[in-house]
Amino acid sequence: MSSTAYPILIVEDDSDLSELIKIQLTDNDYEIEQAFHGRIALNKALENKYSLIILDVMLPEVDGFEICKSIRKEDRQIPILMLTAKAEEADKIMGLEYGADDYLTKPFSIKELIARVKALLRRASASETEDSSKLDQMDFGDLVIYPKKRSVQLQDELIELTSKEFELLLLFANNPGRAYSRQELLDVVWGYQYSGYSHTVNSHINRLRSKIEKNPSEPKYITTVWGMGYKFAELEELGIQ
Repeated sequence: MSSTAYPILIVEDDSDLSELIKIQLTDNDYEIEQAFHGRIALNKALENKYSLIILDVMLPEVDGFEICKSIRKEDRQIPILMLTAKAEEADKIMGLEYGADDYLTKPFSIKELIARVKALLRRASASETEDSSKLDQMDFGDLVIYPKKRSVQLQDELIELTSKEFELLLLFANNPGRAYSRQELLDVVWGYQYSGYSHTVNSHINRLRSKIEKNPSEPKYITTVWGMGYKFAELEELGIQ
């Protein structure tokens, strides 16, 4: 697939930086749109289809975290690369927990930005290819997963999951009984660059449980392996032969 197949939205209120990013990405044959205010950016993101969004945190009217959270409610799959002038770990954690796929702290090199963009687009493309070869449906009693559609039903009711929540659930469901450490989950679902943010895994697991478990405090599907991490229940434990 050529680069021109990938429309990218740049959300950055610094017009000079936005133009610099636009020039560099255009030179790499990407189609670029820009937004300089949070509310305009959010409207664009929700009304149009993009292959990737480059999203600054500090924006007029609506900040990047709120935009990311709103996008994830509507589009669970689009890659989001967040930019920020802040280097605090709390901001990185917040971005990840709101659903960002990657994170760059200003100042950054344009080469690094382009490398991250290409990596995110490759990952998204690979995910689509992988999904096309998977089962149409995975049944776990009341819980049904549709890998190709990237959707989940619980007792015939559609459950809305973010991209990362779905990737976590699908990883577990494909490997029932296998225990994963928090670092392993970070590496597989988020990527190696997030080493050390294991509490992000915890918060995603908690949210996932709140959506798929009848009693999240006594989970049936995703259980805690003390001293290790988490696992998906084996089929026998779920009463499935």
